Formats: sequence, structure tokens, C-alpha cells
Amino acid sequence: MKAWRTTGTAGGLLLTTRPAPEPAADEVLIGVEVCGICRTDLHVIDQEIPPHRPTVTPGHQVVGTVTAIGSAVDTVAPGDRVGVAWLRRTCGACAYCRRGAENLCERSEYTGWDADGGFAEVLAAPAAYVYPIAAGADALETAPLLCAGIIGYRALTRAQLPPGGTLGIYGFGSSAHVTAQLAMAGGARVFAMTRGERNRALARELGLAFVGGEQEAPPEPLDAAIVFAPAGGLVPVALRATAGGGTVVLAGIEMSDIPSLGYTESLFRERDLRTVTANTREDGARFLALAANLQLRPTVTAVPFDGLAGAIDDLRQGRTSGSLVLRVA
Repeated sequence: MKAWRTTGTAGGLLLTTRPAPEPAADEVLIGVEVCGICRTDLHVIDQEIPPHRPTVTPGHQVVGTVTAIGSAVDTVAPGDRVGVAWLRRTCGACAYCRRGAENLCERSEYTGWDADGGFAEVLAAPAAYVYPIAAGADALETAPLLCAGIIGYRALTRAQLPPGGTLGIYGFGSSAHVTAQLAMAGGARVFAMTRGERNRALARELGLAFVGGEQEAPPEPLDAAIVFAPAGGLVPVALRATAGGGTVVLAGIEMSDIPSLGYTESLFRERDLRTVTANTREDGARFLALAANLQLRPTVTAVPFDGLAGAIDDLRQGRTSGSLVLRVA
């Protein structure tokens, strides 16, 4: 099969040919249709997060069809259409797993980081961690929901946005543009503060209440804010823009250093600062059902399989908007 792999050096990515994987007893083998391209994939390729394998196939927003199952699998069958997300496996026995916080499991594994992911024609994944995908669902529109959407949903949940409240979004990439639609569907007014005219144009197209630069003050105090951009310098900006009792959520897996925070201007008046770490399978199931009910539609640019390296560079250089999705089959 054809598969993209990191090279072991920062920024390295090669298209290779190698044998297809064999599913373990609890795994399924999936013929990949498409795989969303996430900023986390860029972090893996550029080694902005510590490498977990010398070389790995990135990609963790997969839509495909099960072609084979392991000997212990009885919940998924060949021919089923499934989605694969970032969370690949947890221990199931630690205190975090037992209390329903499997996203904090210290032995958790991740698709495209600990094990080969979806930038390949074939993928092996644990059956207990795949999501059912409707046969008629559009693969290109579904793929970004499997990480950008799920993480945005978790961030929005942790933001504790009151009904009809004002939500500030800092950075307006793949996850942010899905989250904005979800928040607006719930009655929120959403303000986007972001760099790049492509991102600002998309925010205006989606009907946000305010669109400005990433350092620009929103027109009124925020009830909650989510920082999607991996820029620590935006954290005090978002906190200062948030009203007393409000919450700022940091939604990325990686972020540059956060500057020193002045207590009175940034945190006093019971402003909360929270982070998001991966997601639980319950998050994924709830969000995918909600997305189907609301008919959420990511803005998608399809990328041919041999064009992945160029698309990754476009993402690296800020030349994209919405979601990029790799066509595999």
C-alpha cells in the first residue's frame, strides 16, 4: 500500500510503499476513503510535540470501510463504514478511565502519533475506538468532524457559555470554524479575532457577529473565549477581553509560552482559565450525533493523495482556511 511517513527529522515527510498492516485481535482493518489534515499532524511532522515513534504515518480524521476484523472483534463487521479519531486506546483501568475521564489516561495512545494513522491506503485501529458513520454521509465533510469538531465541542463544553452569551474565538482554522457554527446554532453571538484575510473572510461568510484581528478588542465583554491558535501571547489578550465570571479555554495540544499574567487585569473577578486534553469517546459520540442533527457543514478543500506535502506546507505557512481533507481512495 501507499502511505506517507515522517522521516525522523523535523519537517520530513515522504510518500512510501509498504506492506498493509494486519489487525490485532481487538482491531479492525480499514480501507481509507479520506483523512482530514489537522494542525496536530503539523505538530507531529515538525516535532513541535515530542515524537513517540522515529517514523510514523500521521493522520487522525479518517473515514473508511472495514475490510477485515481481528479474532476478538464482535461489534464491527466487514463492510461497515467507520470513522477514526485522535484517541486510539486507553488502559481502561486507571483512576481517570474508571471515572469517565479517559482523555487523561496516562497510558493513552493516539492515532498518527503512537501508531500509524490515516495518511495511508489502509489503517488498523482498535474496534472499541472507531465511530459508526452513515453510509450516505459525505466523507469530505465528515472527516473534519472527527477531530476539529470533537475537540471544538469539548472546548465549548468546558467554556460554560451561558445561553445566548457572547463567545470569543481566537484563531479561525478548521476547529474554530466548526465550533463557531455549533455555538451559533445554540443561540450564541460569536466574535472571531484572527490573523489572515482568508480566515477573516470565512468568518464573515459564516455570519459571525464580529470579525477582527487577533489582538483586536471585541466590541463588548465576552462571556467565554476559546483560544484555538497555538500562540501563548493570546492568552492574556483573551482573559482581558472576558467579563467577570467568564471562562477562557485553551484548545490546542501545543502552545508557545504564555507571558506573565497580571492578576488584577487577567484573572481577578473570578475569571477561569482552562485547557482541553484530547477527548473521550463519549465526547465523540455526542458531538457526531449533534452535528448530524444540526447538519453542520465544514468548509472543505480536498487535497489529492500525492499533494499532502504541499498541503502541509500551506498549513504551516498560513495559506489555508476552513478544513483540508486528503483524498485517499
